[in-house]
Amino acid sequence: MPIQNTLLRAALVAAFAATSFGTASTAFAAAPMVKTQAPGYYRMLLGDFEVTALSDGTVNLPVDKLLTHTTPAKVQKALAQSFLAAPLETSVNGYLINTGSKLVLIDTGAAGLFGPTLGKLVANLKAAGYQPEQVDEVYITHMHPDHVGGLVNGDQRAFPNATVRADKHDADFWLSQANLDKAPADSKGFFQGAMASLNPYVQANKFVPFDGATELVPGIKAVPTPGHTAGHSSYVVESKGQKLLVWGDVVHVAAMQFDEPAVTIAFDSDDRAAFGARKRLFADAAKGGYVVAAAHIAFPGLGRVRANGKAFAWVPVNYSVPR
Repeated sequence: MPIQNTLLRAALVAAFAATSFGTASTAFAAAPMVKTQAPGYYRMLLGDFEVTALSDGTVNLPVDKLLTHTTPAKVQKALAQSFLAAPLETSVNGYLINTGSKLVLIDTGAAGLFGPTLGKLVANLKAAGYQPEQVDEVYITHMHPDHVGGLVNGDQRAFPNATVRADKHDADFWLSQANLDKAPADSKGFFQGAMASLNPYVQANKFVPFDGATELVPGIKAVPTPGHTAGHSSYVVESKGQKLLVWGDVVHVAAMQFDEPAVTIAFDSDDRAAFGARKRLFADAAKGGYVVAAAHIAFPGLGRVRANGKAFAWVPVNYSVPR
């Protein structure tokens, strides 16, 4: 009898498997691939502050051709060791800091200035539970298009109630008509993008540049980190003994530049100064153990730096749900 029961069960299983209910391949194989991600935001707490990383999207960059003080072969080898290849799909990240009394956005993404795969930061800000009208302050690390383009929606201010701040050295350079006029043809777009993005705030008296190290609101201060641009700034965020450094474009290709900080990129206005700033910031972050927010490290771009012999390594933050 037990043998008969076993055979009966086997027959029933086979019969069920032959039906459309029991055969997943015939019932569900036609389901289309979705090919989208969840909304691009990631939240963490820093003392009493809430930090929300916001994705503006990704863009493919031919980094084997853009990185300098190296060779394309070395770049390709470094990428391959991280299971990557050129062109490299590169994240563009911004960071929203809620101090409890101020809502501060650091960098705004590209909007339409850097191609169709970017321009998602405002949508992700909304998905994260905020509205552009709630933003009190916008701090710009530097005035390249993938950091300032999101300031405007068409010719209107995307953050109508916000004051925009950036280092005056960047403002004096990128907002200068004289500099635009004498710039090479392939660089004019950088000036035009900065002007189109900042001028609506300038005209509304909503752009207030600062000069060097400056406390902007309680718990957030600007620190000069020139090299990538003349007025490139990073922002130190501190609450209850916890620290975050939003460092802008200190790193473009993590797979290469942590091992070889001397490698620079064609977008640097002063590659020697950019290398000096990167080496100094790597060493300080490794010593301090604080969290870093990086514009072009894979989203959410939050992690720590540790020493790795004479080089450095990036350690992404552990996934966490704020409580």
